[in-house]
Amino acid sequence: MRLAFVTSNPGKVEEARKYFEPLGVEVYQLKVSYPEIQADTLEEVAEYGAKWLAQRVDGPFFLDDSGLFVEALKGFPGVYSAYVYKTIGYQGILKLLQGEKNRKAHFKSVIAYWDGELHIFTGRVDGKIATEPRGSGGFGFDPIFIPEGFDRTFAEMTTEEKNRISHRGRALREFANWLKENLK
Repeated sequence: MRLAFVTSNPGKVEEARKYFEPLGVEVYQLKVSYPEIQADTLEEVAEYGAKWLAQRVDGPFFLDDSGLFVEALKGFPGVYSAYVYKTIGYQGILKLLQGEKNRKAHFKSVIAYWDGELHIFTGRVDGKIATEPRGSGGFGFDPIFIPEGFDRTFAEMTTEEKNRISHRGRALREFANWLKENLK
């Protein structure tokens, strides 16, 4: 089975392949832009995107919408994470948190899979925001996010370490397990 991952981020595709190759599923990148609505939840954004793409893409596909939710910023950037990253980056988040003691945060990932029907899979990882960027791996906000139970940022971890505990890794694992059961 070939499965399209609708994303412009090749790092996400590499991450996903590790979950699906053992199932004999070939994941490939499909660069198709789609409207990202202004919504309150990642689930709404992912669902809208999947339904919009379903009218334009042949075959099964999935997309991922993820966000960083910072407690002291009342969940910001949340659903606006991609835009915030493009405009102020992780340096902007660090600046907003300057002098803030509460650095609790979580990453959430929502995967929308379309095979003629919509299926939603989610993953979450709790942690905190570092006081300065650390590490050179990963992408996005990885240099400033320290997952709970660790003293290193995602950017300081190997891809394998990060995948085992990350929000996207958890959502991909849930999706892969579902696919394994439903491919029979």
